[in-house]
Amino acid sequence: MTLAELIETLGGKLVHGNPRTEIRAVNASDRAKAGDLVFAEDAATAALQTAASAVVVKPGLFAPNSECTTAIVEDNQPRLWFARAAQLLAPPLPAEGVHPSAVIGANVKLGPDVTIAACAVIGEDAEIGAGTRIEAGAIIGAGVRIGQHCRIYPRVVVYPGTTIGNRVMVHAGVVLGADGFGYVRDPSTGAYTRFPQQGTLIIEDDVEIGANSTIDRGALAETRVRRGAKFDNLVHVGHNCDIGEDVILVALTGISGSSTIGNGAVLAGQVGIGDHVHVGPGVILGGQAGVFSGKTVTNEGLKPGTVHWGTPARPLQQVLREQATLARLAKRPSKNRESRVDK
Repeated sequence: MTLAELIETLGGKLVHGNPRTEIRAVNASDRAKAGDLVFAEDAATAALQTAASAVVVKPGLFAPNSECTTAIVEDNQPRLWFARAAQLLAPPLPAEGVHPSAVIGANVKLGPDVTIAACAVIGEDAEIGAGTRIEAGAIIGAGVRIGQHCRIYPRVVVYPGTTIGNRVMVHAGVVLGADGFGYVRDPSTGAYTRFPQQGTLIIEDDVEIGANSTIDRGALAETRVRRGAKFDNLVHVGHNCDIGEDVILVALTGISGSSTIGNGAVLAGQVGIGDHVHVGPGVILGGQAGVFSGKTVTNEGLKPGTVHWGTPARPLQQVLREQATLARLAKRPSKNRESRVDK
């Protein structure tokens, strides 16, 4: 694509250089070559010394000089512009059809340009939308619905009762729709009886699920992951949970059953959520924060962007004050110690 085509699609403006400059790929500034696009949020000067054909910067960061012939696109959010450009420039993978070693069940519906790679298994009555790729060794259960332009990476397992929307990316080793962890204890014997796990799992459009993550189906109803949510690797979501739109779940986060995470919330690494918890829209839980079962965490009465931390999770400034108070108390000599010294 040319710079002019990128700007027409993504916005921004050309402040220096030739709009007909051809851009083939994105790259890091220190590795770039002719035909590459780089970005600079602060250190624009360093980026301009590369061999890249174009750099995207914030307004006011670029100062043309006689030595600079690099074409420049100026925009308020260069990192976002760069990321979107990368998607436009990425060459689409060719449709490869059904590999001879794949196993396709009865009454399976495959849309146009679908790829089913080696040793993948597609259960009977499954539906796979146009342009979707099922990579090597993935297992798609009976009756599963997968939308258009999805990518299901190797060794993914999708249980029956799961529905996946459009443009969903599921990385290697993910398990979707497994039974939830639900048992009822007999108080007289201590034995556990398995509670029915027969609900569904719905993954909406534009979700990305990191490698080796697991999402359980509902017990009697549904588990739902809403549009645009992004999971890091090694995330677990229990049964009957509702994960809101554009939620971020970072590695090693665990969410117990029947919890809800509001739109735009961010759960950092190793966050632990008890069952029947509600995390409000836009809440940020810092690394290793914990929320006890049945509790609610919201941003009501707090400044936007407030980080909650600790266990139980509470505003970070409160935690810091508590820690400072404890530190002062620890330094204060105790009466018992003073009396022992007097003796």
